[in-house]
Amino acid sequence: MTSAMEELCEALFLDQVPDPWTARAYSSTFGLTAWYADLLLRMKEVETWVAEFQVPPAVWLAGFFNPQSFLTAIMQSTARKCELPLDQMCLQCDVTKKNKEDFTSPPREGAYVHGLFLEGASWDTENSILIDSRVKELHPQMPVIFIKAITQDKAESRNLYKCPLYKTRQRGPTYVWTLSLKTKEKPAKWILAGVALLLQV
Repeated sequence: MTSAMEELCEALFLDQVPDPWTARAYSSTFGLTAWYADLLLRMKEVETWVAEFQVPPAVWLAGFFNPQSFLTAIMQSTARKCELPLDQMCLQCDVTKKNKEDFTSPPREGAYVHGLFLEGASWDTENSILIDSRVKELHPQMPVIFIKAITQDKAESRNLYKCPLYKTRQRGPTYVWTLSLKTKEKPAKWILAGVALLLQV
């Protein structure tokens, strides 16, 4: 047995994703068992896309190897359709009050995305605003979010918290995008609380 084979066996025994797999895979903090189950879900998502060859009613954003490319594609398609320069576009984020099962068709522009989690705060679905974390609710799941591209001059800036979106709880190098969430509090409160959206918990 080579040293590489020994390391592989040890990782499998300890329920860890082997380093050679991690180097070629998407960012994840899961152990091997959960990682493999997540991988199967991602493969099923891709198979659905290939079989139907159209955007699903609600897109599982975490299922992409590179979610930034999907968000950029939203801006590119709108810019091309409206004949606007891409560097003048930005994303507008509207949190709905629905779950993915409530949607039967995709929107005319943009996309409905699901599978995002909130860390450091909770979401008040009734009033559609950020609120303090509820007791025993570490990572509440967000309702479906409608993301569409608009020009930067039409973007709102009042009563919004520019919330960073990360792939995992490690944050840092797993940064994806910044989405604006509605709030009645000053954004500084949420910055100090380290509030962020996560694609995986």
